Amino acid sequence: MDEFKIRFNKLLVHKFGVHQNQIRPEAYFTKDLGADMLDIVELMLEFENEFNIAIPENEAEKLNTFGDAETYIRNVIENADS
Repeated sequence: MDEFKIRFNKLLVHKFGVHQNQIRPEAYFTKDLGADMLDIVELMLEFENEFNIAIPENEAEKLNTFGDAETYIRNVIENADS
């Protein structure tokens, strides 16, 4: 597991109190974890702080699953580094 994935998973474990093995790309923040809109907003802020990125509101609305968020954040970081 790469450093990004470790940090990403650690944040989700801390935020939602889930076990590492529950972090699957297809898991929905709302449906599978019972997150509400406030939880989602807080999570996006935590992603922004952890990875030193900005997630525009229109993009945040598209991040429904762990996989959506991981792919989006990874792409933002990779594009910033290039």
